[in-house]
Formats: sequence, structure tokens, C-alpha cells
Amino acid sequence: MTDDRAYVIGSRVRCDGTECGQVEYVVVDPVADKLTHLVVRPDDGDGQARLVPVHIAAPGPEGVDLNCTRARFEEFEPAVQSYFLPGAEPQGPAGNEGVLSWPYFGVAPTPALLGVAPGMDYPEREPETVTMERVPLGEVSVRRGERVHAADGEIGRVRGLVVAPPDSEVSHVLLDEGHLWGRKRVAIPIKDVTGIDQDGVAVRLTKDEIKDLPPVDVDDK
Repeated sequence: MTDDRAYVIGSRVRCDGTECGQVEYVVVDPVADKLTHLVVRPDDGDGQARLVPVHIAAPGPEGVDLNCTRARFEEFEPAVQSYFLPGAEPQGPAGNEGVLSWPYFGVAPTPALLGVAPGMDYPEREPETVTMERVPLGEVSVRRGERVHAADGEIGRVRGLVVAPPDSEVSHVLLDEGHLWGRKRVAIPIKDVTGIDQDGVAVRLTKDEIKDLPPVDVDDK
């Protein structure tokens, strides 16, 4: 992995040489096996995590450097979006794309279903919101600590990804394997990864085969 780049989830991030946040999770195209975005949460400002294209990011021993100013960073799309549930009044300035009405599906509520006698008013409901990730269509998020499933059971937790330039193709998944008293970090070749989804990362290797992989040394700063 001499020429590859390791993106460790949790690394510090700099914008134009000045610290601006940390990598909260990453976004992968599971079909092309490519890293597409880093999700970076700023240390201050509005506090919203941003979807940062990986092509402007360069990992190093002290963290990840972004080839952009802080002002440009804050222009990237938020990584999450809030939606108001039925009955909630729209909030925020007119035309705000971040405030949408959540569609209602299912059986329409009736006084009987709500426990209200016919002729009486519906009980007032507190406005509720739902926050969802804004992951590009067809791509999936990969977070630090997600489970890695070997062919014969769970083996450890995701620590990051290793990608090959110039197209950011994922070459390995970094895994913290073992218990606290015998933990080591290994790199699982992407060819042995069979799936990445909401349940974590599935690997075709057995636990013993993963235990036999050599440890890798990755700076966590």
C-alpha cells in the first residue's frame, strides 16, 4: 500500500492550512468501489457536517488537508437534512430548501383511531422533525465503529478506508480486530469485501484468515 492513501475516520481536518473540523464518516460508491465524499463536521460556525468531495482532500500524518478555504468549505452541501412531519408548520425563510413537508402514507386518522369522540376536535400535536443523511443516490455512508462481519461471525469494527489515487478507488478497509487486550489494526483487501450496507461491512474471509493478516500502522491524528 505504498502509494495508497489512508482516510482514518475521526482524523482532524484543515481548510487551507487551518484546522476546521474532523472526519465524521465517509461516503462510498459500493458498485465502483470508490470513495466519493468525506463528511466533515466543523469545530464552530453553524456546526453542520458537510459533504466534501474526496478529490480536494489529501490525508497525511497530521490529518486531512482540504484544498479550499473555510468559506468554501461552508458552501458545501450539508450532510443531513431535517423534514417536518405532518401537521408541523413550515419554519425558516420562504424558499428554504432545507424545510420540506414529510409525505403521509397509510390509513388516514379518524376520531375513533385517535380516541376522540365524534364531533370533538382533534388533539393538538407537537410539531416533530426527522433528520436524514443526504447521501448521493446509489452511495452508502461508512462510519467509524461499524461492524465487520467475517464469513463465520463478527470480527471487529471499521476504522477507515485506504484508497488508491488518482480515482480514489478503495483498495482496503481498515479494521480494528480483536479485544482490548489483543487488538490490532489490519487492512482487508476490497476484493474480499462482499457488501457494504446498513448492517456494516461483510467479508468473505473467516475470522482466522483475518487474524493472520499483517498489522498496519496508521496515524490517528
